[in-house]
Amino acid sequence: MEFRNTSVIPMILGEIKRYLRDGNSLRVSRSIRDTAYQILKVRERLEETEDEVTYDKIAGKMNIAVSEVAYALDAISDPVSLYEPVYNKAGDTLLLMDQLSDDKNNDEVWTEKAALYDAINRLEKRERRILFLRYFEGKTQTEISAEVGISQAQVSRLEKTAIKQIRACIS
Repeated sequence: MEFRNTSVIPMILGEIKRYLRDGNSLRVSRSIRDTAYQILKVRERLEETEDEVTYDKIAGKMNIAVSEVAYALDAISDPVSLYEPVYNKAGDTLLLMDQLSDDKNNDEVWTEKAALYDAINRLEKRERRILFLRYFEGKTQTEISAEVGISQAQVSRLEKTAIKQIRACIS
């Protein structure tokens, strides 16, 4: 194999050297790595004189934000697999994945949202608009009636009918 454009060779070699040097699957910018290594040096010096070294103390010594200290140190830490074993006091093996939970984005919530969207899409256009104005824009029935061009009583009736239809579809 022959390279006709020799200007790419140093770039390719540089990338190969970087990959071998860093050995990391995630690319962290040099400035963040440099900051992290400076933080480690400052932490080491503080540990010689202080009992407890905190991010606040490190940030104060370096004149940077505490969040920048946390971000830089997090950036150079090794990634952890979700399937990494974690042990509790009883000695039972638990996976890191078992310790994570998200009440807002679980299978049940997704299914409920899908059913709700499906039920809303089955409504007439005017009923969908009334529900949108009422529950997403927070408008009163009187404001909706003026905007849609029907009476407040009709808005109330259409809103109740739409909610009943949604409940029927979801149940």
